[in-house]
Amino acid sequence: MGKDANSQEYEDYTLLMKGAEAELVEKKSRFIATVRPVASEEEAAVFIEEMKKKYYDARHNCSAFVIGSRAQITRSSDDGEPSGTAGRPMLEVLLGSGIRNIAAVVTRYFGGTLLGTGGLVRAYSGVLKEALAKCETARQHFGVRMIIRTDYNAVGKIQYILAEKQISIEDSVYAADVEMTVIAPIEEYDRLCKEIVEATSARAEITEIERLYYFA
Repeated sequence: MGKDANSQEYEDYTLLMKGAEAELVEKKSRFIATVRPVASEEEAAVFIEEMKKKYYDARHNCSAFVIGSRAQITRSSDDGEPSGTAGRPMLEVLLGSGIRNIAAVVTRYFGGTLLGTGGLVRAYSGVLKEALAKCETARQHFGVRMIIRTDYNAVGKIQYILAEKQISIEDSVYAADVEMTVIAPIEEYDRLCKEIVEATSARAEITEIERLYYFA
């Protein structure tokens, strides 16, 4: 029934729910970080273009984004800053945060004083970290949505098992039999199926619907 729960395929990840902004002034240069949730590379591109139009008079609009539960798609841009001083450090901050489906643009209004390579890296990374600290996130866990069909006599036993494992019931349909829709963590799936079958003397029928990430 289940696969190896330790497989990288099933690693938990953090999803960005609501973005934020932060601002930093370093030697008269003004850095503005804007962070937003994105579901695709196309959405990230639209967001980056939007920020470039909003801050059209800025010297630089550097960007980075991470798409996919395992960071399958990553991109970054220095937008005219010295290579490796803006986009790449921003991308490393995003990857290090563990947050996925996220895009960031850091806008710089030049203050007339050169910051040097180290100064730029610190400024772009620092203001982005400040923005991330204000963001709203949610943990995503991999699991199995399934339907449990049983007779009325076994409902109480199944509800008890689910409650013990802190697995909530998404939906219940009471007809000739009872159908309960639940999402179980992938690492619990095989064990849960076995316990339900044993507790109901095989009167319960379990059907796997889909494997998915859900809010843990």
